[in-house]
Amino acid sequence: MPIPPLNGLAPERFETAPILKRLNAASRSLAELKGVAASIPNQNILINTLTLQEARDSSAIENIITTQDDLYREDDPATATGTAIKEVLRYRQALQAGYAQVRKTGLLTLNTILGIQEQLECNRAGLRKLPGTALRDGAGTLVYEPPQDANEVARLMGELERFLHGQPPFAADPLVKMALIHHQFESIHPFYDGNGRTGRIINVLYLVKEGLLDIPVLYLSRHIVRTKPDYYRLLRPSATKMRGRIGCSTCSTRWRQRPPRASPRSRPSRSCCNRPSSVCARTTSSTRRI
Repeated sequence: MPIPPLNGLAPERFETAPILKRLNAASRSLAELKGVAASIPNQNILINTLTLQEARDSSAIENIITTQDDLYREDDPATATGTAIKEVLRYRQALQAGYAQVRKTGLLTLNTILGIQEQLECNRAGLRKLPGTALRDGAGTLVYEPPQDANEVARLMGELERFLHGQPPFAADPLVKMALIHHQFESIHPFYDGNGRTGRIINVLYLVKEGLLDIPVLYLSRHIVRTKPDYYRLLRPSATKMRGRIGCSTCSTRWRQRPPRASPRSRPSRSCCNRPSSVCARTTSSTRRI
């Protein structure tokens, strides 16, 4: 089923009393967090600590499990000893690199998103170019199939980039827009791997772009880890009732890439971001993390 553009939604549908009540509470909490963070003399300490915790828990959502001791003992994915530790440290690098770009330009562009995913996965595969990606449950039943055509994926990501920058204007609260952007991004599923982690980095960077935060210290993933079944369950009614699409049905569901036949030229590049090969040691599998 085609994915409709976000600007085709009516903004007033998000102005109901329950939504506005939650928005007011969330906005007050964000303002308080922003103020407390601004009062800390050395914000780098806060950034380094919280981005590492966000990296750990966002990765845990994808069943990449590490301990606090391991993470504080290691600092560089190039020299880290375990695959899970490497992935969490790369998440921190990707978040910090994306934050630097947003602070520098005031924009959250497609190129920045591509750079985030490149750092996460340590390859330059870019947007999906080959068909075969599908979401199946533990029994192998098809749950959702994202757009398969490379041109359609690129078109949808161009639309999403414009929506991120208010083109055309969409008269909704930035927190509402963040939720819509997150759902749209995960529905497009533009990459072969790393979509969930990239999408969660986009969330916090969007709040920085919109001025709701000065630094990326909103620690969302701990809550998602604690409520992971709800996180995936609630994507499904938002897709079927509001958008006419199917989201994730259970937290055990995984994206699966059916290996297509393709010429070497058409296969996605797996080059390694100019990092040592040890950084990118990964187990090849047909199952992709969300």
